[in-house]
Amino acid sequence: MLEKLQAIADRYDELEKQISDPAVIADQKEWQKLTRAHARLSETVTIYRQYRQAEKELADSRQLLAECGDEPEMRLMISQEIELLTGRLQELADRLRVLLLPKDPNDEKNVIIEIRAGAGGDEAGLFAGDLFRMYCRFADENNWRYEVLDCNATGIGGFKEIIFAINGDGAYSRLKYESGVHRVQRVPETEASGRIHTSTVTVAVLPEAEEVEVEINPGDLRIDTYCASGAGGQHVNKTESAVRITHIPTGIVVQCQDEKSQLKNRERAMRVLRAKLLEKAQSEQQADIAEARKSQVGTGDRSERIRTYNFPQGRVTDHRIGLTVHKLPAVLNGELDEIIGALSAHDQAQRLQQSVV
Repeated sequence: MLEKLQAIADRYDELEKQISDPAVIADQKEWQKLTRAHARLSETVTIYRQYRQAEKELADSRQLLAECGDEPEMRLMISQEIELLTGRLQELADRLRVLLLPKDPNDEKNVIIEIRAGAGGDEAGLFAGDLFRMYCRFADENNWRYEVLDCNATGIGGFKEIIFAINGDGAYSRLKYESGVHRVQRVPETEASGRIHTSTVTVAVLPEAEEVEVEINPGDLRIDTYCASGAGGQHVNKTESAVRITHIPTGIVVQCQDEKSQLKNRERAMRVLRAKLLEKAQSEQQADIAEARKSQVGTGDRSERIRTYNFPQGRVTDHRIGLTVHKLPAVLNGELDEIIGALSAHDQAQRLQQSVV
């Protein structure tokens, strides 16, 4: 492990020199690429250097203990120092093992999230709106940007479906655990008898693909334009601004009608299509990884119930790791760090266990 870490530290130092080189700085595209690579290694190198320092201090303390003779107070003080350094060294080693786990290549990507109302009629649509606002507030907390790519709103403030992008460093690494079925238990505002209803909403989190990652043959696309529906003024009924794109080889269909411009709708639809094709390709190529993840925090499949939001008891339960928090209003206000942190830690623990076996 130490040899690998030293190689990473050497690479980090090399990158540091490169990003300070005026010739590299002049090429902003290359400079940004190297800066991102440098930043990704920063935490690992910092912890590694702390480990080597603690290792040196421990060796010095042990030597001092061997040379201090029979002075009881001195031996006790040095022994306590050795105990502290030994614990510190183990803690740093554990952190380094986590940092050396293989990274998900999608972790640094932006995401496209699809939220769809499931069972429960209007109540499911309202909860789809609640989840959309939850993720938007979470994005705000992380200084990420979000934009709606397409939506099909209900007349009472909810959504039959909504597709939106979240752009920000590490967005996928934090939000990838949100894919699955979210269940809500509450008394609907429209329910006169006060009975608790159970509704479901599906969430799919897709890493956004760059154009270079997914090769799309224009001949494989069928592009249809039509008049947008819903609120929006005269252009809704008179202008064929809405776009539907069908990828013929896979049968994947995406559409966008939120913009007045047909060109903008087409660009947004293509973003969603690229993300779906990337997800499909990676799922087919990494079936073994998907099977491994099944035992960790779930497959991320849209048919899998992952979380329940129980309004009468004010609790949120994530069924994959058995975590329950009694602060439902805060969670719906975007305070997801505790849940996502627990899912990430569980994922890391499972992968560490597998790496030892």
